[in-house]
Amino acid sequence: MSHQQEKPLNLTHEEIKYREHTERAAHFIKIDLFRSAREEYKAALQYRPGDAFCSEKMDAMNVNIARDRKTVLIIVPVVVALIVAVVLMA
Repeated sequence: MSHQQEKPLNLTHEEIKYREHTERAAHFIKIDLFRSAREEYKAALQYRPGDAFCSEKMDAMNVNIARDRKTVLIIVPVVVALIVAVVLMA
């Protein structure tokens, strides 16, 4: 028995591809892969240009990416300073 979801036969190719990309994006979000999710929403827009849902989600992914970048820029110098302090104490 197949584990894949049944796709209704009356959907257009564009609708099927749109759904695939938005579902994949949702899975990426669950594991905090915001850049990959943003790319999937961008790909979905090829099948539904101007889609408000995808545009809003891309904006949200950009916010998450910026937040993560800021976190990294704060944490990395602290970790480097700790490593240098440990090395100097040895």
